[in-house]
Amino acid sequence: MEKNNLKDGLLNSDQLEKYADDLAKIYTSEKEKTKELEAANQQLVKFADDLNRTFSELKSAHKELQQSYIDTVHRLVLASEYKDEDTGDHIVRMSRYSELLAEKRGLPVNEVQDILYAAPMHDIGKIGIPDSILMKPGKLTDAEFEIMKTHTTIGAKILADSKAEILQLAQRVAVTHHEKWNGQGYPHGLSEDKIPLVGRIVSIADVFDALTSKRPYKDPFPVEVAVDIIEKEQGEHFDPEVVAIFLENIDTIVEIKSEVALV
Repeated sequence: MEKNNLKDGLLNSDQLEKYADDLAKIYTSEKEKTKELEAANQQLVKFADDLNRTFSELKSAHKELQQSYIDTVHRLVLASEYKDEDTGDHIVRMSRYSELLAEKRGLPVNEVQDILYAAPMHDIGKIGIPDSILMKPGKLTDAEFEIMKTHTTIGAKILADSKAEILQLAQRVAVTHHEKWNGQGYPHGLSEDKIPLVGRIVSIADVFDALTSKRPYKDPFPVEVAVDIIEKEQGEHFDPEVVAIFLENIDTIVEIKSEVALV
């Protein structure tokens, strides 16, 4: 009986020793795996850092490219109307008015931004209008006005067939910003919702700035007079809904006008 117990004890000891060796091997193996996982994790962290840095650089390059594109467009617009000393301020003011109206109309952020960039090109077709008409200090004759009206279609032709969304939008602005809600505008006599929303928005922004700015043929109207004229043209010249938005935000519009004047 004692021998059996002793034998069993030896067997148990051998088993324990084997278990200990196995555990040691497992521990060593797991330790090596942990090191490998740590090394792999460090590589992943480095890869993530490199990826974030690359993304940031690409984002910065894209932003710089977009800004260069917008700056080029802006300068081309200035070149097309460089004889008018107020043109630079005019396109800044009316584009910001347009941006505000689009935002308050509830358009998506990207569309609001596109309108901000497209609006300055509304009169780019004036590059094809003789200076004698553009800079005439008095009222245009009927024949001269017919020539002046072609700046809308000239602008549309200049901006046609572009793959850039902003230029496509600018084309719609150029050809529709003189259309009227009642169908009495030009060049196509469009009415109401047949006029693209961007054209209806830019129309009010452009007219308000024209009314409150000095032109070769007139002195600037006070803001109150310009607002009264636009309000009276609600449902005639202008989209009633956009006029309502304009009137609700007139204080902000006047602030924009003052800000640009100070630049």
